[in-house]
Amino acid sequence: MSKLILLDSGPLGIISNPSKSDIVLACREWAISQHEQGNVLIVPEIADYEVRRELLRAEKQSGLERLDLVKRTFAYLPITTAVMLRAAEFWARARKAGRPAADNAALDADVIIAAQASILIDEGSEAIIASSNPRHLSMFVPTAEWQRLS
Repeated sequence: MSKLILLDSGPLGIISNPSKSDIVLACREWAISQHEQGNVLIVPEIADYEVRRELLRAEKQSGLERLDLVKRTFAYLPITTAVMLRAAEFWARARKAGRPAADNAALDADVIIAAQASILIDEGSEAIIASSNPRHLSMFVPTAEWQRLS
């Protein structure tokens, strides 16, 4: 059974970066390796939003083009009502536990991605979030730094 790997905005931004820096090349090689192992890389809609809004603000057209290419190449996971309901539960649970992932007024993309992974897991899939900062996400679902996922 293949593993579903949801890309948080950190690795998504790195993979879609048009530069040829060491970190970008390493992340792209990691993505190719995951695909060769039969795993499915997924672009969550909220991660696309987080990366895209900054590229638009900075007017980085080549970055937008690369992001669109990544979005067409990998699986895409839109936000649904079920996801938002689960995200609201996660948001409330984190605050009750004194572990918020973002300011109370923030949308909190982390809980939305976690909710997407949680629903996939509930449906019987093996899912994990690849992140650059797994601390906030790991309280809800399996999460790891993308470099540590082999």
